[in-house]
Amino acid sequence: MKWLIDELKRIKREHLYRKLRILETGQVSRVRVGGRQLLMLSSNNYLGLTEHPLVKMATVDAVKKYGTGSGGSRLVTGTNDLYISLEKTLADFKGVERCLVFSAGYLANIACLTSLMKKGDVILSDSLNHASIIDGCRLSDADVKVYAHRNMEHLRCLLKESTQYRHRLIVTDGLFSMDGDLAPLPEIVELAEDFDALVMVDDAHATGVFGKKRSGTVEYFGMHDKIDIQMGTLSKALGSMGGYVAGREELIEYLINIARSFIFTTALPPAAVGAAIAAINVVQQEDPAKKLWKNVREYTTSLNNGGLSLATNSQIIPILIGETVCSTYGKKAGALIRNEDVTCAVAERLFERGLYVTAIRPPSVPKGKERIRTTLMSTHSRQDVHTAADIILETLGEYGLL
Repeated sequence: MKWLIDELKRIKREHLYRKLRILETGQVSRVRVGGRQLLMLSSNNYLGLTEHPLVKMATVDAVKKYGTGSGGSRLVTGTNDLYISLEKTLADFKGVERCLVFSAGYLANIACLTSLMKKGDVILSDSLNHASIIDGCRLSDADVKVYAHRNMEHLRCLLKESTQYRHRLIVTDGLFSMDGDLAPLPEIVELAEDFDALVMVDDAHATGVFGKKRSGTVEYFGMHDKIDIQMGTLSKALGSMGGYVAGREELIEYLINIARSFIFTTALPPAAVGAAIAAINVVQQEDPAKKLWKNVREYTTSLNNGGLSLATNSQIIPILIGETVCSTYGKKAGALIRNEDVTCAVAERLFERGLYVTAIRPPSVPKGKERIRTTLMSTHSRQDVHTAADIILETLGEYGLL
């Protein structure tokens, strides 16, 4: 397959090649790679729950009682009483009638978009939505219209142009995974009511972090009775694995009977289910997000004081490199000094200096929006936060990017 070799050469030539780094520890604040200790600044384990004693104990207990595997799909042998407990816990947590757990968040988004939206329908999707939403839109038989990121005027125009469709669905991330900004849910809901559209929110990165109960952006904005479909994951702040859809009884019953990514996928192993139940209980009883938000404030304050201008208001703090290259070196030089090259070089330098970070390049983000995506955890110490900020500022200064 010579064409595969040629494609890999092209990917390397364009500095878009990716390789796996092997961690010798779990998702802790300081990890070990190749015998070196590094400060972890890339994990989605925002609340540190993968290492929480109660979550680990629940995982072990689930394996002791139910074994290591589920034995089949949810409709065959995969739904045990532990699953039912998780779905009830999630429904109470999200403030909905019912929840349905999937084997991955990706599968949950695919399920909703392909099962609910058919030929003659239209999906209106934010331009920076997660890849699983984009793929769900592509796999559905519905027409798809993409509105500019968080641009409510553009969304309004597209809704005006879409009145001929049978059903309209607006879908958005609640918290955008690469930019760290929030969807304007109140404005989206207002438009949905004006144009008789459904609203679906992917709250993967906000669950456990936002809202008084920490159930996500829907609660944060007080939109519980206004959002038709809530999707989320168990694999980020909740420290386990899997995804879920939350909503009305009839929505869940429909997905059980129609959604191919639910029907034909093996159920989560008992360990993941037990861990998720324990994680939700820890979120509600201990509120580890309180420490996370303290870390966010100290980290962003340090970076802003050091010369960066950060617009994020979450635990996801991107350091934009692509835009900075052009503004620093000028458009002509920016074309010669590739954004991807600089982004990879900065990431490698940060890695050398003890920070575990990742260079985010196309297709994960649009060209010209290359970045170092940094994330914080509640388990980071105050010293960790300030050390990370100092190293980032010094490194950006070396490259003339402040």
